[in-house]
Amino acid sequence: MTNTMPHGAALLLGFIREAEVGSSDRASYDVIYAHKQNALAKPLTAMTLGEVIAAQKTWSRAHGSSAAGGYQFMRATLLGLLREIPGLNEEQIFDPALQDSLGLHLLNRRGFESFVSGEISLSEFGRRLAMEWASLPVLAESEGEWRRVKRGQSCYAGDGLNRALVKPGKLEAVLQEVLAASRSSDAASGSAGDVLSSTVRPELRRKPVARSGRFWTWLLTAGGTIITALKELNLVALDWRVQLAILMTIVGFAIYAISSMPAVRVAIGLGR
Repeated sequence: MTNTMPHGAALLLGFIREAEVGSSDRASYDVIYAHKQNALAKPLTAMTLGEVIAAQKTWSRAHGSSAAGGYQFMRATLLGLLREIPGLNEEQIFDPALQDSLGLHLLNRRGFESFVSGEISLSEFGRRLAMEWASLPVLAESEGEWRRVKRGQSCYAGDGLNRALVKPGKLEAVLQEVLAASRSSDAASGSAGDVLSSTVRPELRRKPVARSGRFWTWLLTAGGTIITALKELNLVALDWRVQLAILMTIVGFAIYAISSMPAVRVAIGLGR
């Protein structure tokens, strides 16, 4: 699977990792629920996706949850992503790049593109994020998983396990930053295209009158036409030596014009 990471999405995923596991650095990708990763035979990011899913079977019983990685993927979530994402397979290493790619998929599934385009409100996107990540708070009173929850509470409040770990104002500030970053990236992309188009010099856009071999073909054809016209008018006794002299004169003039007149070289596409 391949995903291009938008700048705004990268900001938001870093914030989510910090909310979920307490940090957003490289080590955050190796965390499992309750920070029991030191008990693993090898680091999470060295395991394959299949190995992680297999190991998660026992984590719920041993640690209280199967959550794994920087985005605390539940076992059911990873199994669902395997079915949902083309190209994703159990042999892939559960490294930071794969985790970021899966995190981005979850963001998009919760409406990231609709949020940055203005189709859904900040509050609604916050509610959707809270449904995916229990550490994030809802931004307005809404229906939770187990009961109705107030602004600032986890969507899963009431299960005896989860609670919001960041303030709603902090999430709102980050989402505003994500919006600004996304719009800035879009504007920069558009400006770069405009600048590229406007800075192309007119002479580079113009199609040359003639170029290399086509120019010489035209020159010799023109010379032949002149000779034929003179013969028909009986103005010159055009034996082969006279014809050759006329052609040499035409070619000599062309060479002189090309070598001494820059405008001619530009016109035929041989120079600037």
